[in-house]
Amino acid sequence: MFQPVRIAPSILSADFMHLGDDVAMIEQAGAAFVHIDVMDGHFVPNLTMGVPLLKSLKPATKLVCDVHLMIDNPLTELPWFIDAGADLLNVHVEALSEAELVRAIAQIHEAGLLAAAALKPKTPVSALAPVIADLDMALVMSVEPGFSGQSYIVGSDLKVAEVAAMARAAGNEAMLIQVDGGIGEKTAPLVAAAGADVLVCGNAVFKAADPASALQAVQAAADEARLAALAGGEQGA
Repeated sequence: MFQPVRIAPSILSADFMHLGDDVAMIEQAGAAFVHIDVMDGHFVPNLTMGVPLLKSLKPATKLVCDVHLMIDNPLTELPWFIDAGADLLNVHVEALSEAELVRAIAQIHEAGLLAAAALKPKTPVSALAPVIADLDMALVMSVEPGFSGQSYIVGSDLKVAEVAAMARAAGNEAMLIQVDGGIGEKTAPLVAAAGADVLVCGNAVFKAADPASALQAVQAAADEARLAALAGGEQGA
């Protein structure tokens, strides 16, 4: 059954002097999530936003607050972001041992939030194995995390397909697959056809001349590719 692709604009690329206006704009344009990139300057070589911004943002939007934790110590900081109003918390598998990853996903669920796990480009899909059956979403990074405006890593769609197959094998067909990095009107169809459900867009939306139209163009291109892939699969069945 066809499900439209959801767009999750990353406010790392937004205008921080007019952040409220930018978030209202993407909500009106049809975004499903607002993607909040939290970087600690250790796990990745950049320092960005955190708890105070999330606390201010949460009451100002109806969008899913999708918090991507690119930090060294997620188990320590999860309670901070839970209390600040996150709807979905995304931890990186590289920052945690296998036992810690299981504990983090359980902690997020115990708080009543959606739980996700993220993979850097060089991290194998097998790293999701301990939690794949319990995830609400898996994130495939299609750039090295740390900075906005990078180019899509060719072949990331193959990793998306691998994650989709792994989720099906684990009986978790409801799990969403998110892709983050270099996603725009040209690359969105690649990952959507491979099984991506949620697309993080930064510069492709916020740096466009008409951000609302750009968001809708990315979604339209992704949905067209997703429909074609579904049709092709049904014909081949």
